[in-house]
Formats: sequence, C-alpha cells, structure tokens
Amino acid sequence: MTTEYTVGQLRAAVTDAVRAPSLHNTQPWRFRLHDGGIEVAVDPLRGLPATDPTGWGARIACGAALFNLRLALAVAGTPATVRLRPYPAEPDVVARLTPDVPRRPTPTEQSLYGAIGRRFSNRAPFWPDPVPAEARWRLGEAARAEQCWLELVIGTSAVNAFAEVARSAHRVLERDPAYVAERVAWIRSEPAPDGVPATAGGPQTEPQDLLPQRGFGGRNRAPGRDFEPEPLVAVLGTPGNTGTDQVVAGQALQRVLLTATDAGLAVSMLSQPIEVPAAREALRLSLGRFGTPQMVMRVGYGQPGRATPRRPVDEVLDLPVARA
Repeated sequence: MTTEYTVGQLRAAVTDAVRAPSLHNTQPWRFRLHDGGIEVAVDPLRGLPATDPTGWGARIACGAALFNLRLALAVAGTPATVRLRPYPAEPDVVARLTPDVPRRPTPTEQSLYGAIGRRFSNRAPFWPDPVPAEARWRLGEAARAEQCWLELVIGTSAVNAFAEVARSAHRVLERDPAYVAERVAWIRSEPAPDGVPATAGGPQTEPQDLLPQRGFGGRNRAPGRDFEPEPLVAVLGTPGNTGTDQVVAGQALQRVLLTATDAGLAVSMLSQPIEVPAAREALRLSLGRFGTPQMVMRVGYGQPGRATPRRPVDEVLDLPVARA
C-alpha cells in the first residue's frame, strides 16, 4: 500500500483539479505536497475583495478543485482519505489528502472523471427541451452524495419569484463601483491564463431577460435567441455556513456539474442571490429549507460551452525543497 503521494502523482492530479470553476475564473487555489500528503489551500493573493469579501467564493472554488483532485487520484488507483480544514492555525488550508487502500475506480468515478474536460459554464440561451425526471433525480443524488441538498425551482410562479430575488440582488451589486470595476478587471479581450474571455461571456443582457447576467463583455445575440422563458433553476445548499460547509458545497457543486455534463446537460451559475445576504435569506425562506443556499444553477440543453483558460500547473504548485 502506498503511504505517501509523489510529486508525479500530485502533478497529474492537479492537471485535472484546476479545471474546476471559480468566480471570474480567478483560480484561487494552491496545491502542495507535505509529509506525503496533498494539501489544497486558498491562494490569498487571488481574492476578490469587492465580490467575495468573506472568502466564500474562494472556498467554494477550492472545494470544487478538491473534488476533481479526489476523482483523479481514485481513477489512477490511488484514492485518498480527506480531512477538511485540518489545521486550525492555517484556515486557508481547506483539505489534506493522504493515500487510502488502493482499489479500482468505480464506474461512477470513471464517468465523472471523463466529464472533467467537457464541463464548461454555458452562459448562452438554452434550447426549449425540458430536462427529464431521471436527469433531475441524478443531480439531486449527486448533491446528496456530498452531504448537500439540491432544490429545484419548478413552476412559473416559483421561477418568477426566484427571478425577482435574483434581479434585486443583481441591482444591489451593480450599484457598487468597486464590484463593477473588479468584474471588468477580470474580463480578457486578449489571450490570458485566467479571467473570463469576452468570447465566453454570453450574450449581452436585454430587457426581456428573466434572470440577470453578469456583464462580461458578451456579444449581441442573434434574433430569436432569447433565454428560455421558464428555466430549470437548481439551488445547492448546506446544513450550515461555516468555512468547512463552504468547502463541502464546492465539492458537491462540482459533482453536480460533472453529473450534468455526463448527462448531456448545460449549466451556468448565478451567484448574485448568494452574494447579497438579504437575497440569500429570502431565497432560503422561499424554498422552505433549513441551512444555507450556496450556489444557484440554470440547467438545460444547449450548444457546447466554451473552455476558459487555466494557468500552467507549475504556477499553482508548492513543491518540497530538495535537501542538499
């Protein structure tokens, strides 16, 4: 049985880990090999002070990267035991992974791992095809497998009520000049290893749109390409809202996203109702749920999304210093 992970195993797994989503594609994570274990940490230098002042989004992103890391190690036959936030004195370290008993990957792990490279946020309008019940069930099971809940907002009145909460939160955020400037700073009109390419930003918002879209410099839409009038909205939540809960939510988010990708679904994320505390509470009350909403997703069928760039693996690694 392997008792320590190697630098080679770390590099291979991190290649997949960094395909996780993050707010504005900031990629706020670092990975290190320490005492034979792999550790995942928030990179404080890549924070979003105006958009994510509490670090919620960074912890969600690191949790999503952690899930990819777990999958990569499992598929390689070297699954991990995971401890979340293992060091009270180092709150930025969100997880430590140590080798577990070697085994073959499960069919589910193989399917989800195969979806990592095909998972992209899709900010374009979806097709009118409804998401079937079996696929909706799979999404809920994915969240439950990671100790989270997933509530689907279904029906015209429920969707309209959610949309009002989302639009209200969006208006609050857009009134903050620092928030707007921060978003604009992460739009990339030229090739770059991070940020959101303008070509991946989705179409420009129009007055008839039901749900708010972040302004990432998208193009005008073609005639007749409006967003779906009654989108399938999914709200992911956790029992609590500690830093650990947020890391757990990030893992569940990535499992849901990969499950959706494996089912041929497209997904985009709407975090505005989560970023505004009053809107988050209004959303929770409307769902009748205990716990805390952690992310909102729009789910459907559409054209394949576009990949956003990632930094080279070496830029996110902290390797042990070789002894002389």
